[in-house]
Amino acid sequence: MSNLPPNVHISSHPCLQAKLSQLRSTSTSARDVKTLINEITLILGTEALAHALTSSPGPEDETPLGFPYQTTTLSPTTISLVPILRSGLSMVDPLSSLLPSPPPIHHLGLFREPSTLLPVEYYNNLPNHLSSSTTETTPDLTIVLDPVIATGGTCAAAIQTLKEWGTKRILVLSILGAKPGVELAANEWPEGTEIWLAGLDTELTDRGMLKPGMGDVGDRLFLTIGK
Repeated sequence: MSNLPPNVHISSHPCLQAKLSQLRSTSTSARDVKTLINEITLILGTEALAHALTSSPGPEDETPLGFPYQTTTLSPTTISLVPILRSGLSMVDPLSSLLPSPPPIHHLGLFREPSTLLPVEYYNNLPNHLSSSTTETTPDLTIVLDPVIATGGTCAAAIQTLKEWGTKRILVLSILGAKPGVELAANEWPEGTEIWLAGLDTELTDRGMLKPGMGDVGDRLFLTIGK
């Protein structure tokens, strides 16, 4: 969609679009939901990281046959993952597997208050987020993992928290978003944030759910529908 903010990117990969169509179906089992989220994250993450990272020549190394070769290093060098609990956990393994070194993984817990649909933070384990005195540097790039951007309040709150934490750039990976919520999140810190999605819906229900959407991903993953 051409009228989206410039820091929002929607994948057009044919395989990803086909898998998203499968993920939307009510007949897709919890096992297949997990598999599809894994596969979609791999495709989406590959596209997003190709734009967010750069490579450069590194030090010389040696192959098992004794031949020298020049290694490749990535920039930025400090990257952290921040899944939004609970459904963001499903995107951690596939995204981590794309990076050459295991990244630190921090967690944010946010839920929408049912009557106001406003975000409420209930968990935050960002290092030293309660203290300004720290010897640990914040990452150059923080990757937020959350399968759905609905009203955008949760994503915007996460972006604001990470900005205050001191990260230099934020990359948000989400499988599906609603246009109004994506625009809200994209405008929270536009100069420091890029948002990548597999798909975009235009409407929300009065309960703040995407329409047509793909249901409550956390409930589908953890078999808590109706709880």
